[in-house]
Amino acid sequence: MKRTIFALLLIISSSLLFAQEDILSVASDSMKQEYQKMMQDPNIFKPRQFEISEDELLRMADKLPSFAVYKDTYFVSGIPLNEEITNESADATFQISIRQRLTKSVLPFKTFAYLTYTQKSFWDIYAESSPFRDTNYNPGIGLGKYLFYNNKLVGAAFAQIRHESNGRDGDDSRSWNYLSLSMKYYFNTKLNIATELWVPYVDGGNNKDLLDYKGLGYISFNYMSDKSKWWLSADINPRRGFFNINTTLTAGFRISERSNQYLFARFYQGYGESLLDYNKYTMNVRVGICIKPDFYNVF
Repeated sequence: MKRTIFALLLIISSSLLFAQEDILSVASDSMKQEYQKMMQDPNIFKPRQFEISEDELLRMADKLPSFAVYKDTYFVSGIPLNEEITNESADATFQISIRQRLTKSVLPFKTFAYLTYTQKSFWDIYAESSPFRDTNYNPGIGLGKYLFYNNKLVGAAFAQIRHESNGRDGDDSRSWNYLSLSMKYYFNTKLNIATELWVPYVDGGNNKDLLDYKGLGYISFNYMSDKSKWWLSADINPRRGFFNINTTLTAGFRISERSNQYLFARFYQGYGESLLDYNKYTMNVRVGICIKPDFYNVF
């Protein structure tokens, strides 16, 4: 079983590594030069978007591979910060997140149709027999669109129908369905701000109070340094109660300019990290390797 999982991870990761391209890979030389100039601006709080027509950007986006990274795809291992470190509490986590573009920008309102799939597994790798504690499956289908203002690329919007469950039955079963509405604002070439709202239908009999711990959405801040060497993110996820939040902080250091692989560190505090233990508070730090999506994707 574990050999099969590792083989699947290797196949998917290899495919993503060689197929992944960003929007700038199909840009003109003049646009690439302008991008490099904008990346060298030390003022990261200065709004400055790409000057490009919608038709030109859509032609570029249509040329990109239909199969690529959706969210961070990573393998990390680490320790808890809120309890004793033992073979039972230290663990490994890996996430596979992919998207398949189903259409080019031919749909009404110049939108793209996407099929997405994210799978996150929590692995007690240091415990006896190294069991998988929980695996969460999250497929979805939706429409994405780039947003423009005065011939500038200012953001993107994405609407998606999604399901998430841990594939179990009985007392350990966890699941919910929801409509995901997200928007992203490209503040400049180094900083984007994204927000996602969940309109839920919780049908899991054993997790009716899931949203009290998981919340109804999040806001994310993403910073990328010159030459994409560093990628820093902060995800703030409010949950029920005044000033109650789940927090995810990540830092990635790009291994090579020719790939999108990053040395990766991830800090999490809050509830809802896994569906099985959604109502258990956790604080942990994990390190490993990550394959990143395009900074200018629509998600």
